[in-house]
Parts: sequence; structure tokens; C-alpha cells
Amino acid sequence: MAIHNTIGKEGEETARKYLESKEYKIVEQNYKTKRAEIDIIARRKNELVFVEVRTKHHEQYGTPEETINYQKRMRLQRNAEAYVHKTKYRGPYRIDAICLIINGTGLQRIDHYESICE
Repeated sequence: MAIHNTIGKEGEETARKYLESKEYKIVEQNYKTKRAEIDIIARRKNELVFVEVRTKHHEQYGTPEETINYQKRMRLQRNAEAYVHKTKYRGPYRIDAICLIINGTGLQRIDHYESICE
């Protein structure tokens, strides 16, 4: 497995544990749509939360936050809408991002951004 895939999987697992520690209930992980994959779908209180996980090994060539551009946010929005439509979910939902830096010495930072798509 390529190193970016290994780091990505480690980042998703770290993000899942982080969300669970914040009282989120994980509904699905790596949910595939026709066009893409939703990393984590969770529930917190009465709200469904779609979570994009961005993990990098270092910030030498930019931050994980910089990889979530306008096109990526629009794709996330479409995927969330497709899930809501398919499951006939009628409650509130939002799209979050969790950005991590993980290297050979472990987790360097984790930042959780709520409602990245308006």
C-alpha cells in the first residue's frame, strides 16, 4: 500500500476516535457514492454530520486545509445531498472537516472545522 494510503487510513481512524471522544456516534465510515466517498458519517444530538478527513505527513508542501478548495467543498455538498436523498433523512445536517498531521512520531495536530459548506 502506498504511503499516502497508509497515512490516509491512519488519519481516518484517528478522526473516528476523536469524534467518538466528543460524543459523536459513527453511523458509517467510507460510504461510497457514485462519484466519491464520504469518509465519516456521524450523528451528534439531532444532527447528521458528514466529515471529510484530510491527513498529511508534514506541511512542507502545504496544509491539509489547503486541499479543501471550492470544487472539493461543492463535491462534498453534492455527496451529502445524495446520501440525504437516498436515505430519506429529513433532519438537520452539516459538513465538517478534520485536518491532521501524522508522521513517524505520531499525531502532530488535529483540527476540527464545523460547517465548511454553507
